[in-house]
Amino acid sequence: MSKSRLMYLPLGGAGEIGMNCYVYGYGPEDAERLIVVDLGVTFPDMDSTPGVDLILPDVAWLEARKSQIDGIFITHAHEDHVGAVGHLFERLGAPIYARAFTANIARRKMAEHGFSEKSVTTVAPWPETVTAGPFKVGFVPISHSIPESSGLVIDSKGGRIVHTGDFKIDTNPGVGEAFDHDLWKSLAKDGVKALVCDSTNVFSMAEGRSESTVGPEIEKFLGTAKGMVAATTFASNIARVRSIAQAADRAGRSVCLLGRSMRRMIEAATETGLLDDFPSVISPEDVANIPRENVLLLVTGSQGERRAASAQLANGKYMGITMKEGDTFLFSSKTIPGNERGVIRIMNQFSEMGVDVVDDSGGLYHVSGHANRPDLDTMRELINPQALIPMHGEHRHLREHVKIAEAAGVQGVLAVNGMMIDLSGNKPKVAEYIETGRTYLDGTVKVGQFDGVIRDRIRMALNGHVTVTLILDENDDPLGEPWCEVMGLPEQGRSNAPLVDVLEADLDQFLGRAEDRTLADDDKLEKELRTIARRTTMAEIGKKTEVTVVISRLS
Repeated sequence: MSKSRLMYLPLGGAGEIGMNCYVYGYGPEDAERLIVVDLGVTFPDMDSTPGVDLILPDVAWLEARKSQIDGIFITHAHEDHVGAVGHLFERLGAPIYARAFTANIARRKMAEHGFSEKSVTTVAPWPETVTAGPFKVGFVPISHSIPESSGLVIDSKGGRIVHTGDFKIDTNPGVGEAFDHDLWKSLAKDGVKALVCDSTNVFSMAEGRSESTVGPEIEKFLGTAKGMVAATTFASNIARVRSIAQAADRAGRSVCLLGRSMRRMIEAATETGLLDDFPSVISPEDVANIPRENVLLLVTGSQGERRAASAQLANGKYMGITMKEGDTFLFSSKTIPGNERGVIRIMNQFSEMGVDVVDDSGGLYHVSGHANRPDLDTMRELINPQALIPMHGEHRHLREHVKIAEAAGVQGVLAVNGMMIDLSGNKPKVAEYIETGRTYLDGTVKVGQFDGVIRDRIRMALNGHVTVTLILDENDDPLGEPWCEVMGLPEQGRSNAPLVDVLEADLDQFLGRAEDRTLADDDKLEKELRTIARRTTMAEIGKKTEVTVVISRLS
């Protein structure tokens, strides 16, 4: 029997921020028993993934080893860690483990996809553990921007791994557990083979700020605000949502929740006993019966999402509520890189309505949920691992984190998605490279990153589209002229004639001189018609458009 090895394989979240999915294995090579840590999503954009609803990790490698998976462990309830459980459960089939709040969210997602909520098991925090094949896994409470976040202790005969999940060092987070230095230091007493660590804020040199510093600033702000106030933040940041709601209550404002995820998160936090002091809320219908200066709207859409409540309000109305000149909109959030365009669009729409927009550019109304450089140093010193493997970061974040670890005398391992690391022995090494990618949820269908669907959509968006239709009789002679339909193209080109007329004339001219063998061969005829259509559009409008040719023959 071959020697057992301990391995780590990121399938998402290493080399990017979002779509977290990490695999740990122990056993003989290519027959390891496996556990999965997190099944998250990332979000599309109109430039690279137009029309896509969600982006999921490619789990083909895992699916091929479905019988080897002993469990799926979810560190916390952010979408980039739990958002794919319902979408991918059928392909993986392993039991899901999470703490109470995260389990509540995971069960809702499973139910939405028709799976039994019994597939999700609620587990107690460390020192309780779950046995999954050769692993014992414990959930260690850690502070983050969502309640009941946990790092994981992953024990096997191959050694102890500590997986931090997303974290910050906050001893007064408001909602959820405070960071316990002594608890985390105790994890290292028998030695830690590898620390797999959050890297999001590795370039932020300042000390991290506590969530508790935000509430007083929001209360000051609400004390001077006029008219109706709307505030947006990450719905999952229960502490922030509570701080805003309590500040509004003290300022004499009634709170109205707008947006499905905002309501769902508050419900989950209440059901699991995390929130017992949230102010009573009013319905959207009640807002019209209350003076504007006595209302605060807590809304979704801090990242400029087009269908969220913030965007709907910016478009004019949502749930019968409109914002007006003299009202204020507060972004109690940081704009995630890549979302700037959507957020700025909403800000400008509100400005055009006369609504004052306040963001966090002054650093008063938001603090990050991720560890800055000093916190990362503290975590490494507490755990004192043989090796540090950065995760949850773009390539530049991972590389910088490796440099910091090595400067402190700790082995650093730069492992991006698809890079399997053998942690056996005292020196980690690359075992093999796994083909990884992304799966797009496009409507109700999942398509692969390289299936060509999104590529074709982008090409049509960039170049426009021409449909050429031709009917031939039983003798292979055209019945009339070919006709064209265009989409996403100017009506006229350089000749100042309708583009459709120019296309049809050039195609008809070709048919008049085409050889019989070309007219009799659909493939050759389609190729020629496509080439001429693209040549004509290039001459007329400077673009080689996408062309679909439809040939019908009468028998």
